[in-house]
Amino acid sequence: MAAIEVDRVSKTFVIPHERQLRLKEYVVRPFRKRTFDYNRALQDVSLEVEHGEFFGIIGSNGSGKSTLLKVLAGIYRADRGTVRVNGVLSPFIELGVGFNQELSARDNIEINGTLIGLTRRQVGERMEAILDFAGLERFVDQQLKNFSSGMLMRLAFAIAVQVPFEILLVDEVLAVGDIAFQNKCFETFARMRDEGKTVVFVSHDLGAVRSVCDRVMLIDRGICQGVGDPGWIVSEYERLEQLSQASAPVA
Repeated sequence: MAAIEVDRVSKTFVIPHERQLRLKEYVVRPFRKRTFDYNRALQDVSLEVEHGEFFGIIGSNGSGKSTLLKVLAGIYRADRGTVRVNGVLSPFIELGVGFNQELSARDNIEINGTLIGLTRRQVGERMEAILDFAGLERFVDQQLKNFSSGMLMRLAFAIAVQVPFEILLVDEVLAVGDIAFQNKCFETFARMRDEGKTVVFVSHDLGAVRSVCDRVMLIDRGICQGVGDPGWIVSEYERLEQLSQASAPVA
């Protein structure tokens, strides 16, 4: 039994062409026809991730990478197909959603740490390590509404790796920090590999994908284009990107 099993999963988002924001518009024109577009974010995607495997997902912006991770995490429900996650999943993706923007980093660490299973004593013991990992010691008593998206992501990741889990979903965590934070992430990944953790790793950092992942999936416009050796899949992605740029109209 694999750690993650995905069988012919599809996900489509409905995008209205216009918005009706006020009740008055419904009263005045209740039968006005509305039109929609459809974004087929995932189309019959299938994959398996083995226990203890570092599995990479790459693709251009809008290809469906983050949507797939959110389907794996249970944040999005697939329109069609099945997903099985056989292990304790880290709440990393969901953590940022649970932050209270009006509270300080310290308060959010205490609240979110207890929500994901740590005791208050454990949170207190790990407070310094969480802040050091995220590089946020100076901002511990600042409200999160003043944090950048990168600071929030680093804080979420720093909390998530403190709790017991078997499977971790990582979405572009290397893109939100400096070299020091990235090195901490690589050290953490090495420890996770030694502990037999399963990691699904989405990143535009192709060098990191080559060095960290055991296998990689290339996704394009919601369709799986291949799964295999990191070197071969990354090279294929680079080739497709070059073709796309060469065929793009000149402004």
